[in-house]
Amino acid sequence: MRAPSNRTRGGGFFVAQAPPDDEPSPKDLVMTERMTGAQSLIRSLEHAGADVVFGIPGGAILPAYDPLYDSASVRHILMRHEQGAGHAAEGYAYATGRPGVCMATSGPGATNLVTPLTDAHMDSVPMVAITGQVATPLIGTDGFQEADICGITMPITKHNYLVKNAEDIPRTIAEAFHIASSGRPGPVLVDIAKDALQAATEFAWPQRLDMPGYRPVTKPHGKQVREAARMIAEARRPVFYVGGGVLRSGAHQELRVLAELTGVPVTTTLMARGVFPDSHPQNLGMPGMHGTVAAVGSLQKADLIVALGARFDDRVTGRLDSFAPGAKIVHADIDPAEISKNRHADVPIVGDCREVIADLVVAVRNDQSAGRQGDYAAWWAQLDRLRDVYPTGYEDADDGTLSPQKVIQRLGEIVGPDAAYVAGVGQHQMWAAQFIGYEKPGTFINSGGLGTMGFSVPAALGAKVGDPSRTVWAVDGDGCFQMTNQELATAAIEGIPIKVAVVNNGNLGMVRQWQTLFYEGRYSNTDLQTAPRDAKVRVPDFPRLAEAYGCVGLRCERAEDVDATIEKAMAVDDAPVVVDFSVNHDAMVWPMVGPGISNDNIQYARDMAPDWDDED
Repeated sequence: MRAPSNRTRGGGFFVAQAPPDDEPSPKDLVMTERMTGAQSLIRSLEHAGADVVFGIPGGAILPAYDPLYDSASVRHILMRHEQGAGHAAEGYAYATGRPGVCMATSGPGATNLVTPLTDAHMDSVPMVAITGQVATPLIGTDGFQEADICGITMPITKHNYLVKNAEDIPRTIAEAFHIASSGRPGPVLVDIAKDALQAATEFAWPQRLDMPGYRPVTKPHGKQVREAARMIAEARRPVFYVGGGVLRSGAHQELRVLAELTGVPVTTTLMARGVFPDSHPQNLGMPGMHGTVAAVGSLQKADLIVALGARFDDRVTGRLDSFAPGAKIVHADIDPAEISKNRHADVPIVGDCREVIADLVVAVRNDQSAGRQGDYAAWWAQLDRLRDVYPTGYEDADDGTLSPQKVIQRLGEIVGPDAAYVAGVGQHQMWAAQFIGYEKPGTFINSGGLGTMGFSVPAALGAKVGDPSRTVWAVDGDGCFQMTNQELATAAIEGIPIKVAVVNNGNLGMVRQWQTLFYEGRYSNTDLQTAPRDAKVRVPDFPRLAEAYGCVGLRCERAEDVDATIEKAMAVDDAPVVVDFSVNHDAMVWPMVGPGISNDNIQYARDMAPDWDDED
């Protein structure tokens, strides 16, 4: 068996029980009646705790669908596209903390999972994808609907399996769930040959797992933690740079204790929104290309950056050789491959973020008891000035059209901080990150690393299935929405009452913004005609499309109608709702750091940059 990748960041939130060192013995195996491999697969899913599978049947996986029909504990949700099944599994994982499960047939069914698998891999989302494969004698012959999905997905999964023998199915499923949810979470693919599903076998669920090549490190080294505490006390301009690993590890409470204990400013990346309350006075907001001036400036001017479950990706650092030039780096991550990958770490700490932060709290308290404590008054004076002078805001359009920022801001204010907001990718994603206040972890769900258009609707569906009591809003763009809106049929038929706010500017908005700024306004192939300026013909008409799918369709075009429209959508609780917010075509996302330039050159509006001289 190929050893699974140990790309493991932040895993406490999703951790399964660690496998013991000793091998399973016969008494550790639960023997049941003789059955087919397909029946064994469904029984294994039940033993693994799966209660929902998102999928689409087909020839190679069809043997598994027959016993699935009889399962009393595993609900199957029939999606309209395999990509939707994968994203729904991601949304389920975000909502529950457990691996989401999706299922597809061989060939094109399996390859349609490539995008959600990559998405889950980059954002460390636990997922188990089960695919059918052609019968063993046909493997390698270019048989009908054959694709080497294990070879295709090897770079984009944490681990994958090709199962040719029915007796291997229970062990493989048990290992897949453990690998997906432990260490740095991620997707695992299990490809099962059709003849293995049809063969007779004796079901045996392993009570223990023997995986000697897979030992994620979760406990940090004490010496490194103490060194990090010392550096925090000695720094004059420290910053906590908090990434998605803190969310994944469930370390939000520990983070708050550490932040308040030290008084150090906190920045939260796109993947960590909500892990530290937006209303907290130490929260500087989101760093990076569309981050706040205060957050970007704090990292640039810092003398110490404590990175917790973050990976120094290019959207945060901008031009890497000019990022935080005067800062020493403490980098804590459960995945050793991430440490010093992009920025050298002066103090590397390998471990689960929850354990790292908890140990760091103890070390800081010990230092403070010994009289070693940082003085950050002058630092906070600088940062408070940046917050006061360069707040994140927007101006309403001169032509009276609806501001997308206003729509999203009012959505967050009316719906409140207990809802889950699931963003697509583009301008609306950034506005959702900027103008909704996130007070709790897990309330902002989006595709960060891969930037997958089409993520929002199926992921919102999966999140609602995982947590039916929570209000779930998909905040989508008109471009993203048209990639996966067929899953509205799934939501309507399955009784999954998600709500969708389509921020409709009639364009591929972020691409249009780049064309405005960097291509001299040459708008090549970005006009979608979903909200033409004359508003006579809309292709498609989103409210009518929603109604065709069995959903409630609404439209809002005036600022004075925003609140009433949102409240009308909130009053519907027995069907999905789609709201077409027809917004200004020319609105842009600010602040912005242009591609390939230094974060020092951030603009808070077009051709307007902060005066850094006052901060020196």
